[in-house]
Amino acid sequence: MKPPSSLQTSEFDSSDEEPIEDEQTPIQISWLPLSPVNCSQFLGLCALPGCKFKDIRRNIQKDTEELKNYGIQDIFVFCTRGELSKYRVPHLLRLYQQRGIVAHHHPIPEGGAPDIASCCEIMEALAACLKNNRKTLIHCYGGIGRSCLVAACLLLYLSDTMSPQQAIDSLRDLRGSGAIQTIKQYNYLHEFRDKLAAHLSSRDSLSRSVSR
Repeated sequence: MKPPSSLQTSEFDSSDEEPIEDEQTPIQISWLPLSPVNCSQFLGLCALPGCKFKDIRRNIQKDTEELKNYGIQDIFVFCTRGELSKYRVPHLLRLYQQRGIVAHHHPIPEGGAPDIASCCEIMEALAACLKNNRKTLIHCYGGIGRSCLVAACLLLYLSDTMSPQQAIDSLRDLRGSGAIQTIKQYNYLHEFRDKLAAHLSSRDSLSRSVSR
């Protein structure tokens, strides 16, 4: 029986075996300075570590090791469980924990935005990490849409004076013109403060009525 041709063999090769990974570039982190919103920290943004999709072939062990070596202590992940499977990193959250990094999973649909209650939860958790001087990173799949949306929300959350457009511009300066990708995300930022105020107001009145 003839051995299968190299073409057939390569079809079944695990992408983990591909030598290209040995030459992969270090994971690129963009650091957003929070000094304009009176915070001395920086917030890291990056694309999905370990991603294997189309022509992207990253090594999850190398990427997570690099993040650990950067001193990252907390990572906020906005990919859904389905995306983590699709991009071949189904156990990413567990791997972070094994490296001693605290993983915060807040799935947001691609191109979408979180509901205001979820966003408020993310803001409070991010603000707590930064207040405690923890080196914090956020990512979705590309680090352009959802991650930039959340980072822009954080700027508006931490500052009363920064405008939504200033927040958007600062993320586009950092991550490129594709940041804040959809009309939905753009509109969300412009409505963020009003929605947040309404949410906090209703939450406070609810807690008051419960405590009576």
